[in-house]
Amino acid sequence: MDSKLKRDTMLENYQKPANKGIPADNSYVKVNSKNESCVDNIDIAAKIKNGVIEDIKFDGEACAICISSASIMTKELKGKTLESAKLIIDNFERMINELPYDEELLGELNVYNEVYKQPSRKRCALLPMQSAKKIIELEKY
Repeated sequence: MDSKLKRDTMLENYQKPANKGIPADNSYVKVNSKNESCVDNIDIAAKIKNGVIEDIKFDGEACAICISSASIMTKELKGKTLESAKLIIDNFERMINELPYDEELLGELNVYNEVYKQPSRKRCALLPMQSAKKIIELEKY
């Protein structure tokens, strides 16, 4: 994917984020995450039924990288089993940390494959995924 397409995809998901807004519904599991080094403070909420992420949303105040990452993440994780979602999250973390990963699993999330070049932005891209990972861990009980 070329640099312009990556930038355009991130910008589109920042300006018009998918799945933004947390519903007032107690059937959603909600987790808050903050980035101590910047403004990023987001909530991720997921509705999980029979081991499948039926719905996943986010809200909060954050930078363009974090908002766009949350938007794309929700699109990629919605409808996935918890096992599949965990695999996507693990591969995303591996990509951001410059470790071998399965590009095919990540879909649109591949736009962040060069975030490692800006170490201060890695945490911004990872924050939504870390929240989703916490939700998945909570659902194991």
